[in-house]
Amino acid sequence: MVEAPPAPGPDAARAFRLGSAAGAVAGLVVIGLLYWTGVLSPLALGYVLVLLFPVYLLLVAVVLSRWLGYDKDATALRPVTLTDGEQRPK
Repeated sequence: MVEAPPAPGPDAARAFRLGSAAGAVAGLVVIGLLYWTGVLSPLALGYVLVLLFPVYLLLVAVVLSRWLGYDKDATALRPVTLTDGEQRPK
């Protein structure tokens, strides 16, 4: 049986939060520059902020989670058994 890699630790959690924040700030800066230069009209700005920006943030989160090792699937699950003296949670 292939041993699963270790779970990401607190450093990966901090990197995920920092990367998410950096991605959000970078995305907002780019949107602001596009609006400031006149590439985006106010209607297009609203469309980008309401519909496209959340999709961008989701993609950033997916990329970060894959890169940091949060991409576990059903093959990484292990059976859980109760040892003597333990009770099943209710």
